[in-house]
Amino acid sequence: MKFPFRASLRLARTALYCLALSASAAPAIAQDLLAWREAKNITDLIDHLDVWLDGNTDLPRRDTAATIRMTSPTDAVALTGVHSTINAETVRGLYDSESTTIWLVYPWSPKDPRDVSVLLHELVHHRQAEAGHWYCLGAQELPAYKTQQAWLGELGLELNANWIAVLLEAGCTPRDIHPD
Repeated sequence: MKFPFRASLRLARTALYCLALSASAAPAIAQDLLAWREAKNITDLIDHLDVWLDGNTDLPRRDTAATIRMTSPTDAVALTGVHSTINAETVRGLYDSESTTIWLVYPWSPKDPRDVSVLLHELVHHRQAEAGHWYCLGAQELPAYKTQQAWLGELGLELNANWIAVLLEAGCTPRDIHPD
């Protein structure tokens, strides 16, 4: 296809303009995705994650912030009240809706995106605790894991989750069923 000279100039100018716009927007988007790394403390980090949750979920913010506590893997398992089905090495965070406390498990780093995604997951539970009825606590897990996966996906990372276990937990089915 052959364009007249003036049309070719306009087309070239438009292409350059679009290229310049996309080039200038890309660093801004990348900068926004990594803004969580600039948090000076846990409160700043939570503020950043809350803004992301506001824009990416329908869960409303709570009036009161969750309390953040650190714990060991062994103590985290004890906090769950279930000793036989939970492995101490796999527990990375917990949320206690009664005390509105998020427990982050050592080693946890505010500079590690996977650790930050655990905090995000627990912040989802903090919002869920007031946002509706859940047939069981496990029903909250699938939306929390999907939100965590979406956040990591924006960073180009994948969530290493056992999706079958998450789906089973979210189904609220009793686990100890024996035929008569």
